[in-house]
Order: sequence, then structure tokens, then C-alpha cells
Amino acid sequence: MHIFIKPTGLTICPKCGQKALPHTVCGNCGYYKGREVIDVMKRLNRKEKKEKEREIAGQETKAAENKPLSAEGLSKK
Repeated sequence: MHIFIKPTGLTICPKCGQKALPHTVCGNCGYYKGREVIDVMKRLNRKEKKEKEREIAGQETKAAENKPLSAEGLSKK
């Protein structure tokens, strides 16, 4: 049994928090290394754009909540 498939090593996108392959553009938000590479909203219709904007905004706030707090942040809590 020396033939097997290894699971892919996925990373978490710092912009939206979704899992993505390392060293590739995030398929959810279109960012790579903090820069927008692909305009994901361009190919969506109006209703899909609103839903996507809400989803991305929610994921950004969720990602911000998961960041470790600094000494000042800990003293506020």
C-alpha cells in the first residue's frame, strides 16, 4: 500500500478567511498577498453582488475577531 493520495495543504485567506491553495489567488475574494488580482464582483449580477458583499463583510469581521489581541486589547476586555 505505498500508493496513496496525500491531502492538500490548504491555507486560510487573510482577507476573507476562506480556505485556499497556497500561492494562488483566493477564489472567493480575488485577493493575493493583500492586493486585488481578480475583480470577483465584475462577473456577478446585481442580486449576487449584494449577497457577495454581505458575505465578504461578515467574513472580514469574523477574521478580525479571531486575531490575537495586543496588550491594549486585553486590558479593554
